[in-house]
Parts: sequence; structure tokens; C-alpha cells
Amino acid sequence: MKKIARLPKTIKKTIRYILRDTDEKNLVEIERQLQEAIEKRKETLRKLKQEDLK
Repeated sequence: MKKIARLPKTIKKTIRYILRDTDEKNLVEIERQLQEAIEKRKETLRKLKQEDLK
């Protein structure tokens, strides 16, 4: 949990919620939403990196 200590409070709360309180239906939705957000952010960072290389 040492790595978690450096993350924003909202992420810590989300992780705690996932570990303690979520049911299977919510877990699937949370996973989908997080994965979608992560992929969008990665794409944005890739585009920025490509622009910096030009």
C-alpha cells in the first residue's frame, strides 16, 4: 500500500470501495469506466508526445 499513499485521495477511496463494498455488477462497470478513461488519457499523451517530436 506504500505506492497507494502517493495517489490522490479520490483514487484511494475508489480502491477502498472496490475492495470492500462493490458488487459484481458495479465492479464490471467501474472496470469499464476506468479502462476507457485510461485509454483516452494514453491516447492524448501519445498525441502530445508526437507533436513534441515534430
